[in-house]
Amino acid sequence: MTHLIRRAEPRDVPAIVTLVHELAAYEKAPDECHLVDEQLHTALFSETPALFGHVAEVDGRLEGFALWFLNFSTWRGVHGIYLEDLYVRPDNRGRGLGKALLRTLAEECETRGYARLEWWVLNWNEPAIEFYRSVRAVPMDEWTVFRLTDDALAEFGRG
Repeated sequence: MTHLIRRAEPRDVPAIVTLVHELAAYEKAPDECHLVDEQLHTALFSETPALFGHVAEVDGRLEGFALWFLNFSTWRGVHGIYLEDLYVRPDNRGRGLGKALLRTLAEECETRGYARLEWWVLNWNEPAIEFYRSVRAVPMDEWTVFRLTDDALAEFGRG
C-alpha cells in the first residue's frame, strides 16, 4: 500500500463530498447531510477560504480526508485548528491514515504557532475515542456543547 497525505485540490472535491456522505451514514445521520460539490468547492477554494482540507490517497484513490477551519483562543491570544471532520474508509482503517491526517494537522499547528487542535467525537464512537486517546488527546468533559439551528436559529435571529 502506497499512501500520500496532501492538501486537498479542486479535483478532489467530488470524492471528498462522497466521503462526507459516507461519514454521515457511518454516524447514523445520512438524511442530515446535504453537502454538494459547489458548496465544498467554494468553502475550500474561494479567494478567502473558510475551510481547509487534507486528503489521504492510497494507490491514487482518495480513502480519507480531514476538513478543518481556524478558531481563536482569547485566553491564549492565538489561533487553533478546529477539525470539523476526519474520516477514513472502513477498508483502510488501522493502516495509519487517520493518524497521518491528524499528525499533519498537528504539524500545521506547530508550524503556524497555533495553540491547539480540537474536535468533537460522538459518545458512542468507541473506536474513534480509543484512537484519539492513543495520541494523548483528552476529552473536555467539563464543557457542554450548545447549538442553534433551523427554526430556533431563525426565530432567535429575528428577535
